[in-house]
Amino acid sequence: MAELFEERKKTFFNFRSFRREKAKKAEGLPKPGDEKEEVACKACHKVFGRGEWKENLYVCPSCGFHMPISGKIRMGITLDEGSFQELYPDVKGGDPIHFPGYPEKTGKAREKTGLSDSLYGGLGTIDSFPVLAAVLDSTFFMGSMGEAVGDKFVLLVEEAIKRHLPLLVFASSGGARMQEGLFSLMQMAKTAAAIGKFRESGGLYLVVFTNPTTGGVSASFASLGDIALAEPGALIGFAGPRVIRQTIGEELPEGFQRSQFQLEHGQIDKIVERKDMKGVLSQVLRLHGNVYEGTDTKE
Repeated sequence: MAELFEERKKTFFNFRSFRREKAKKAEGLPKPGDEKEEVACKACHKVFGRGEWKENLYVCPSCGFHMPISGKIRMGITLDEGSFQELYPDVKGGDPIHFPGYPEKTGKAREKTGLSDSLYGGLGTIDSFPVLAAVLDSTFFMGSMGEAVGDKFVLLVEEAIKRHLPLLVFASSGGARMQEGLFSLMQMAKTAAAIGKFRESGGLYLVVFTNPTTGGVSASFASLGDIALAEPGALIGFAGPRVIRQTIGEELPEGFQRSQFQLEHGQIDKIVERKDMKGVLSQVLRLHGNVYEGTDTKE
């Protein structure tokens, strides 16, 4: 029994170290600053100035690594300039299981990011075509899904139904938010049901997987798109490769769960580089344009 306890204790501390490492990586996301300040690529480790990263849409000029970006940056490079109108910016979650320190951490995250929670969305256009767009922002609790994300997602879907607009979602998440326990897992069913309602209304649902999309998000609304695109190198799956490797005790294929692997196994429809994403989305929307004639995004 003592040996089992020590083994579990070691596993817990390894997991805690892993979470800390993920938090450190999140700190490397693009932030305002001196454009000459140098930032190293997390894949090839080559160094470029912030200005060069920005000019290249936060994609490594050397190896093509797609750096995670905030929701606001994502909207800025995907939607037509000046077209975005945020919806439901004040939707916030609570502390349903009274998790120690959780209210303080969410407060700091809101102050740091300017977001009420990790889902950021609203109305906009892509090459003048109206769309309702949403992003899971990895700068807020790694884009994890709690009650606020579920509530806001449903509101955005209902808005898309009411306005007869296509729905575009950029997924980037560590999964369900553990600080909300079973309440976070309930959002899987709620968001999936909302997409079912959207599909019954005849709506077009587009999903773009970005790095990483895992856990409860990948197992619910993120995997229900009519068309599924992904950025190069995006990790897409329920449990991560490290957990799977430890569970089955075997080595995994090279590139396991990455976007190329998922494309080869039929889980996504196309891999699209960030610089081409707006053009591809525009083409898809135009191909379905007859369904949405006469729609607009104005209040």
